[in-house]
Amino acid sequence: MRFAYPMQKFQDWMTQQWVILRGRKIKPEDFPWLMGPFGNLDAIGEDFIHKFAEKENLIIQKDSKAKGIIPAMQKLNLSEAEFSNLSKSVIEFYEKTDNYNLQFSVHWNPFFKLFGILINKLFSNRINQLNIPTKNIDDSEFLKSEIINLIDVNTNEIKYTFWFRSIKSSGQVIYSGVYGISNLPSGKTCVKAVFPLPNGNATVLMNPSIGENGELILDSSGKKFGDAGFYFLLKDSKGDYWSQFISSFRDRLIIGSQNDIISAEQTLTLWHLKVLTFKYTIELKK
Repeated sequence: MRFAYPMQKFQDWMTQQWVILRGRKIKPEDFPWLMGPFGNLDAIGEDFIHKFAEKENLIIQKDSKAKGIIPAMQKLNLSEAEFSNLSKSVIEFYEKTDNYNLQFSVHWNPFFKLFGILINKLFSNRINQLNIPTKNIDDSEFLKSEIINLIDVNTNEIKYTFWFRSIKSSGQVIYSGVYGISNLPSGKTCVKAVFPLPNGNATVLMNPSIGENGELILDSSGKKFGDAGFYFLLKDSKGDYWSQFISSFRDRLIIGSQNDIISAEQTLTLWHLKVLTFKYTIELKK
């Protein structure tokens, strides 16, 4: 039996041990579609980005011409009909994310609110990652949204794109994720988001489709390992890699535009029960 790395917070060790017990051992070279940056034991938020760049010999670039979480939406490999129907405003947002201001509201299912409070106290507040407010926010709260590219010093190409988001009024970090695209074993192209955690990460892979009104629908409702969905990854005490596919947890995002205003609704569910809903208003910076 394998064990998680011992010299860390007990709650981190326990969750990693759970992944080892319930997940599968993998070789990174066999799963390129799944791999992404792992977090340190002592830094996850913006501090981690600086330490990670130094470790990987990458240059941090905050004001590059590449401002989007996806470099080109055509890389999602949508059909010609789907791409022509996709809202041009949505394309612009994904390709030039840094040019936009975001406001959001949060609505919890009261049955899951205690679970959210527990996760924040045990993990999120400490590591500045997946740090979702546990109080409902009815009025739109402004987010500080920043695109941070990490550049390969030899090729001058972007190797990782971090989307760093925090609440403007409090400075509370919500997400620090690496965004891009990934091709699943089936050949399907997905939007990929990797959230570094201590000695591992949480990775979400979402299938794209286009709605009747040109909205982009991203859905992580896969059924098995290798599908779109939510994955934990980690390294054990001997440096071997493990992953677990969490089929019960799903993320669905619908983003569209009307009258030059972009809006989005993101719904997280567990065992097909709604956990919480985010609503976003997205506008060009003035």
